[in-house]
Amino acid sequence: MPSQQTAFTVNRRSLLKNIGAAGAAAAILPANSLVAGRAFAQEPQGDVVMRPIPRTGEMVPAIGLGTFMTFDVVPSGERAKISEVVRLFWEAGGRMFDTSPLYGMSEVNLGDFASALQISGDMFITNKIWSTGDYLADDSHAERSLEVSMERLWRKHIDAMQCHSLVNAEIVIPLLNAWKKEERIRFIGASHHDPAYFDPLATWVESGQLDFVQVHYSIHTRKAEEQVLRAAADQGVAVVVNMPLEKARLHKIVAGRPLPDFAADLGIENWSQFFLKWVIAHPAVTCAIPATSNPEHVLENVGAMRGELPDEKMRARMVAFMEELPGFAELNEKGAASWYPNKNYNGLVGQAQAELRERT
Repeated sequence: MPSQQTAFTVNRRSLLKNIGAAGAAAAILPANSLVAGRAFAQEPQGDVVMRPIPRTGEMVPAIGLGTFMTFDVVPSGERAKISEVVRLFWEAGGRMFDTSPLYGMSEVNLGDFASALQISGDMFITNKIWSTGDYLADDSHAERSLEVSMERLWRKHIDAMQCHSLVNAEIVIPLLNAWKKEERIRFIGASHHDPAYFDPLATWVESGQLDFVQVHYSIHTRKAEEQVLRAAADQGVAVVVNMPLEKARLHKIVAGRPLPDFAADLGIENWSQFFLKWVIAHPAVTCAIPATSNPEHVLENVGAMRGELPDEKMRARMVAFMEELPGFAELNEKGAASWYPNKNYNGLVGQAQAELRERT
């Protein structure tokens, strides 16, 4: 029998099938609230650090918002907190939101909250496709995935669509090109979080077929510098950084420690800003997308896109400081801290993972 991790017992497959067919938000909001997606429109005010998208020159704030696990909240869960995260992020100047159909209820919740705030058409959405089809070059699964994503997000187009984890990239990336020509998406991208796949990811960047690349990069995991970031700079490809906080494991290492004295030189007020400013200071990085379900933490994160950024010398000093801390070198080793230490994200993804562990 599957484990019952929460009181939420709705069959996940049935739930997602129903959501995909009608759009969960459509069951809540009136039809006339559907917003036709358009290009990034509302520039934040103040001294927000903005970065250009190389292909067009349009500017986006350097801190975005990820939704993996954190937005995967089922109907019986605490949705009010992530609604507040979206509101605070937007009001603080954030504009780029990253999601995926693989993230359980994340697309649904993001689309619902954005519609309630009437920002659906002004967000910059980066999304993903994970599709193989029934046979080689069959695009029916990808087509349905795109349609469902637009329904859930209340959009008629997606800004940047990425081939998720390079799955079926030889078919999906040409398909993304077709969608771009059809004006259903604006930018073509590819993503990966595992450094073992950074070489093929860089090869796709070097091919000239991508507008965006999403890659795992942090003060700890710096392998992307070797090829992916260099290739992106050479090819004029926007870089979106996933896992800049290592899913809260960096915070686990520094828990209870004060910031180094030199952090004050950059106006850094908390550890999130320390780690995020380090990432977005790299000249190839367009936007970092930390994920959180905590309203207080989202305010800490967006604070990183204001004020001075570290130069090359200061970035090296920040790395050297972290390398002296116990547990930093071993952060990604087997047996190290799990994702989101001391947190429990028990949405569709978490429930499915728990059930699979029981079966195996």
